[in-house]
Amino acid sequence: MNIDDWKSQIKRGTLEFCILLMIRQKPSYGYEIISTLEKYPIMAAKENTIYPLLRRLLKEEFISSSWQDSTEGLPPRKYYSITDRGLEYLSMMFVEWDNLLDVINELKGE
Repeated sequence: MNIDDWKSQIKRGTLEFCILLMIRQKPSYGYEIISTLEKYPIMAAKENTIYPLLRRLLKEEFISSSWQDSTEGLPPRKYYSITDRGLEYLSMMFVEWDNLLDVINELKGE
């Protein structure tokens, strides 16, 4: 039995949801998203996972991006913001997430 495989499946299914939740709170740049996710080991992800996901979310118009100069004299950063379409999508995700948790809690006997 390999619990890491199961955890990987959970992560794949919820990473998009987590990223949209973070971007909804405040516009963020890629490395900031990666660093925030690293605080939660089950959701930690590398650049080769996050950036393609961000590109797909941009393509689907769930997020937008803009370049902003850094205040520390570093190169400009690409910040991602949630769009109205992204907020609608996130709202639908909330409903499905709550439905999933309800089923899991019922099956657990809670």
